[in-house]
Amino acid sequence: MSGREDEYDYLFKVVLIGDSGVGKSNLLSRFTRNEFNLESKSTIGVEFATRSIMVDNKRIKAQIWDTAGQERYRAITSAYYRGAVGALVVYDIAKHMTFENVERWLKELRDHADDNIVIMLVGNKSDLRHLRAVPTDLAKSFAEKNSVSFLETSALDSTNVEAAFTHILTAIYKIVSQKHMADTGDDGVSKPYNAQAITIPPTSTLDKKNSSCCSG
Repeated sequence: MSGREDEYDYLFKVVLIGDSGVGKSNLLSRFTRNEFNLESKSTIGVEFATRSIMVDNKRIKAQIWDTAGQERYRAITSAYYRGAVGALVVYDIAKHMTFENVERWLKELRDHADDNIVIMLVGNKSDLRHLRAVPTDLAKSFAEKNSVSFLETSALDSTNVEAAFTHILTAIYKIVSQKHMADTGDDGVSKPYNAQAITIPPTSTLDKKNSSCCSG
């Protein structure tokens, strides 16, 4: 059972945040296990799952954390964000209030996470287009104003779920691998990165084209 899954070049911790009921747990299960549960209950406390992808012939292991969106679980905040190098801020395209609360989630990220964490805004439940309450253009301009990438997804029918996680992991990899190359000693030896040990250089070093490639 150990084998290939235990071998990786980089380990990145990515957190899912957003209001309760926006579909964070199903995004996690769709990406890591290709499963969707219509009856999924609200997350209590914290869950995480892992999946590895290949980027530039490097094995990137993603450790994705999911937490409850309810206020009463906010006490776990600092431990939840510790070591995170990426965050998906999720809202429900059919519930405008979940989009309005994105501002508060971004503030929480900036209060508790590393200043240079890579952030993506995710409008989930795009399959509910007939109930849409948040126009795509509104979310896109909000993302541009806040310098984060943006994508609409559906955990139900798998739309863009793979693309969202792959995009954020690739963006993190590009930043960290550049820093890694700069930090590699004269002996040329490089060690696998552990999420707890990563410091990300300013996001401004990320290619602008890359950070907006998923807009729309």
